[in-house]
Amino acid sequence: MKNILIVLLGPTGVGKTDVSIVLAQHFKCEIISADSRQFFREMRIGTAVPSDLQLETIKHHFIRFLSIEEYYSSSLFERDVLELLPKLFIKNNIILMSGGSGMYIDAVCNGIDNIPDVDPAIREKYIRRYREEGIEGLRVALKLLDPGHYAKVDLKNYKRIIRALEICETTGRPYSSFLGKQKRERDFGIIKIGLDRLRDILYERINSRVDEMVIQGLEDEARRLYDFRQFNATNSVGYKEFFDFFDGKISKERAIELIKRNSRRYAKRQMTWWSKDKDIRWFQPEKVGEIIEYIKESIDPPFSFPPERGKISAF
Repeated sequence: MKNILIVLLGPTGVGKTDVSIVLAQHFKCEIISADSRQFFREMRIGTAVPSDLQLETIKHHFIRFLSIEEYYSSSLFERDVLELLPKLFIKNNIILMSGGSGMYIDAVCNGIDNIPDVDPAIREKYIRRYREEGIEGLRVALKLLDPGHYAKVDLKNYKRIIRALEICETTGRPYSSFLGKQKRERDFGIIKIGLDRLRDILYERINSRVDEMVIQGLEDEARRLYDFRQFNATNSVGYKEFFDFFDGKISKERAIELIKRNSRRYAKRQMTWWSKDKDIRWFQPEKVGEIIEYIKESIDPPFSFPPERGKISAF
């Protein structure tokens, strides 16, 4: 049987972790995390890292393996996953990758443009510029260095603008000159499974999860990371709002409201990212039995296991 990578994706709060555990138990495989915020060992509560029981039940890779002070990117993730997969396929022809970071998932499935790493000092330069001049200063710089990319990039997303600027300065070439290369062929099959819920239900789950994170100690976790707020890893939903609270800019109640709002907006952006990918088969998370059958039907030759006993179901 050909080696198969099952990709389980979906917006934040949809229930990927529980479904991934059930799928991994059924197919007796390990899990590669494609959630870029779960890479960092100092960030656990705010990134909804799988529980200790879940991590003990199924072997996970790329969970809390970096420090927030370390640089990492989708291109490095592509390299590391492609190095790991052959070792995992020796043990099992099926491996599961689960997460919500669209750029990282695309890097593994399709390849990423051959963009060089950059000098951290250059990145810091543009981060300082953003702090001093705001996003408008970054927009002006990008329009001068790469008008082609300026016309296409999300001009509200300062991270994307900084990424383009640092590549322009590092290479002396427009960032857009690195983009648009042909999709890379992989020597393994890919089955993409998307999880989705009705919007009202998803948003209710997101709000409830934020409340649970606060109960678990999200404020204390953010406080421990306050001195590292200049790093890209901590500039994410769940932490930056508390940083503003610590700085006296907003109340604690407002910070929690913003975490909920920004998490909902992030979920919407994730769905927009995947909306054009026709290879994704979408399911409600409760339909895990249908997901398993779809995967089996998609594998050639057909895949089968003897009846399972003693499995722990998430549903």
